[in-house]
Amino acid sequence: MRPLRTAQRRAVALVALLAAIPASFALPTVVRAATAPDEPAQAAPPEPFGADCRTSVLGSHVIAYCHNPYPDTDRVRLHTQCVRWWDIAADAAPVAVAPAQTVRLTDRCWKEVRAVWVTHEKPSPRSTGTLTPRPRRAPVVMEEPELAED
Repeated sequence: MRPLRTAQRRAVALVALLAAIPASFALPTVVRAATAPDEPAQAAPPEPFGADCRTSVLGSHVIAYCHNPYPDTDRVRLHTQCVRWWDIAADAAPVAVAPAQTVRLTDRCWKEVRAVWVTHEKPSPRSTGTLTPRPRRAPVVMEEPELAED
């Protein structure tokens, strides 16, 4: 084969260029990276919940203060574990802490305290009646009967 002359090289380059121009218009102008299929929308983050509790131990006495800064009621329970095997550990009854309310929980051991903690739970819809304070009744005033004068 003979080498191509300059005029022939230019003609081949022009043909290749003319063939490439329409092909470039057919290609998409935006190149996108391959991505994973769209994931379903994530659930909203959970609402903040739970009273802030501070515990302190003085000798055999335990005190916990719990303040609820959130709009939902929190049920807190104080748990006390004593050091001595014969000293009974105690789990207090749950106490409802309404929004913007502070409660004081106390307990004690006969001797030393090993551990203290507070647990939190959301009130169940069935137990809402026990969480709301009962309305106070008006005092009953007994009227003295009028005595008939003879």
